[in-house]
Order: sequence, then structure tokens, then C-alpha cells
Amino acid sequence: MPKDFSPHQQKVIKRYYENRDAIDDQRLAELVTNLYLSSGKKQEKMWVTAEEIMTRMELPATRIAHVIESKDPAVLARVVEELQNGKLTKGTAKKKA
Repeated sequence: MPKDFSPHQQKVIKRYYENRDAIDDQRLAELVTNLYLSSGKKQEKMWVTAEEIMTRMELPATRIAHVIESKDPAVLARVVEELQNGKLTKGTAKKKA
């Protein structure tokens, strides 16, 4: 870690990246709710964020494309549900390659 950060800041940064999976799970679930409640440019930005999170989670590209093309929060909610139930696992895009 660069010396630009204090030891405390280094610990905070380290914990953030250690818990990145849990943070991404929570953020994706929150996006479902926010997508139902928003519209316009704000909603478009949320779809971009959802795509970034799903890509970082390494979900199958075809699944990500389907969710983004549909622009339906219910479809994204289904992905979140499958992730929580273990039916869809993170890193599956990497395993197939």
C-alpha cells in the first residue's frame, strides 16, 4: 500500500476490499429498490452502475446483457434473489472461460 495513506487509512482501505463482495451484494439489492422509485437520467445511471457491479461479480455476460437490455427492475431482482439463494454464483463467467 502506498505511503501516502496513514496506517489507519490503510486499514480502512484493506477492509473495504476484503468485504467488496458483501458490499456489491448489498448495493445490487439496493439498486433494485431505487430503480423502481426513479426515472429519467437518474435511472439510466443506476442501470450503468448495476451493469458494473454484475461485471465485477463476474456473472455470465449473457445474463448481464439480458438484464440491461430489459431495463426491468423485476429481472434484476430475480438475479439478486438467485445470488442470495445460491442458484447463481459469482465468478461463473471466469469459470466458463
